[in-house]
Amino acid sequence: MNRTAGIMAWMLFVSTLGSIHAQDFKSLQLLLPTQTNWNVVPEGGTVRFDLKASGNPTDTLKFSFGNDKQEGMQLDSSGHFSWTPGFDLADRIQTTKNYPVRFEVRNGRGQTASQSIDFKVIHVNRPPVIGELRPFYVSYRTQNTYKMDSQVVRDDDGDPIVFIPIADQMPEGSQLASQGELTWTLSLNQFNRLKQAPQYIEFWVEDQPAKTRTKGRLKVEVTAMDLPPDIAVIPKETHYKLRENATVDLKFYLSDPNGEDDVSAFGFLSDNQQIPKTALVKNTDNQFEFIWQPGYNFVKDPYDSLNVQITFYVLDKAQNREERRITFTILNTVNEAEKDRYYYNQYRQVLVQAWGLIEQLGDKEEQLKHDYKKAKGGKRNRSVANASLGAVTGVTPAVTGSGTSQSAQNNGRLISAVGGTAVLTMGTLEATEVIGKSMKDLLDRYNYVLGKRSELQNKGDVFAREFALKSTRRNGEFVKKLDDFRNSMSLSGLVALELDANWQSKKEANDKALKRTFKDFTPLEETQ
Repeated sequence: MNRTAGIMAWMLFVSTLGSIHAQDFKSLQLLLPTQTNWNVVPEGGTVRFDLKASGNPTDTLKFSFGNDKQEGMQLDSSGHFSWTPGFDLADRIQTTKNYPVRFEVRNGRGQTASQSIDFKVIHVNRPPVIGELRPFYVSYRTQNTYKMDSQVVRDDDGDPIVFIPIADQMPEGSQLASQGELTWTLSLNQFNRLKQAPQYIEFWVEDQPAKTRTKGRLKVEVTAMDLPPDIAVIPKETHYKLRENATVDLKFYLSDPNGEDDVSAFGFLSDNQQIPKTALVKNTDNQFEFIWQPGYNFVKDPYDSLNVQITFYVLDKAQNREERRITFTILNTVNEAEKDRYYYNQYRQVLVQAWGLIEQLGDKEEQLKHDYKKAKGGKRNRSVANASLGAVTGVTPAVTGSGTSQSAQNNGRLISAVGGTAVLTMGTLEATEVIGKSMKDLLDRYNYVLGKRSELQNKGDVFAREFALKSTRRNGEFVKKLDDFRNSMSLSGLVALELDANWQSKKEANDKALKRTFKDFTPLEETQ
């Protein structure tokens, strides 16, 4: 009985131990929220949830981000997550964007689990923003113009905006354009009432195409003093860094609280005399542009850069002055166009040299061919004559023709006839080499000219094709292969001595002639 009870106790212990062991090694899994659209959030909205994990309930869990954390996301070690996406993540063109995020969990035994999800951010249109507008100072008997400041009235989503007047808020004679320009010529009664107390004009600013509106309020009052004019610069930066040959284009808008016609002069002063006064272009009386392009020689070697400070000033009729100082840092830049033009001239010059040599060798080839044919025919004739004279023991004149009459003798031909004993011992080859001119020398020179001309043609075709584009000529191999090609034009032997140093081709070495000889040659204009 005791033995049976012991066995049963042992089996119960083993079963309990196995259950505990299985529970300890239960797999770890990361659990995400299950509700609908839990990962969809509008711009400016906040998404919150708690991460959970399956496994041993007694485990200590620690949650963290993977490698795809987005800016502004917060997750503590307990799994509490929150995120408020900014308004610049989507736009009116692409109204939704997905942003991936990876979550990870780790327990006390070192087990880990991870899962990636995409947050879908939905664009939220924001209404236009109207900051604090500077007052509209008006004068009597003048058309007062006020331009809404684009830096104060704006749309943070980048939507186009239009200005819409509120009819019962607009003073008589005033007009508000859709671009934000308010004009008003006051009557005497209006001017007197305005001197008693300022007036406010309300208007709408509407973005497009959402047509969301924001109401603006502009203060209008009579100018009590001669205030200085104002300079608005677009863009508003005060320091620019640019390379030589880059273009600066700044727009200036002038205004005066006493009326736009109070502006009398606008100009600039520079600490560098290389900047021409013509860089300032007048579009209207109150709108100017500064268009300037520092040339490649603006920064002198060995300097890497040069700072230039320009002071723009505006004067009104009372000589009140307003200034804006802008600094430019000009970086020394290589003139790529001039460098490409230099390499192209090297490329074309060596091809012109090769073209001229090919033309000259062509003429030499024709001359040697003619001399060879002439020497070949002339030597054969001289060989017969020289062989006859060299081996004849007696020469007797003879008359050809029939009959013996005097008339027959007159009509006959006198020829030299070999009479007696004649021994011919001189062969044709011997007579050719000794008495005539050698054909072997002409043939050797002809073959050399023919081979050299073919070699230059082949190398010229390869060189013209390999460096036809300006991008390939910028490579360091260009100079090396240019020298190799130029060295290949050297001639040797009698041919080099016989070529006329003052030889000139009857053809002009223009682009058309070069392209006819080297079909892959490309003029500079075609590579731009």
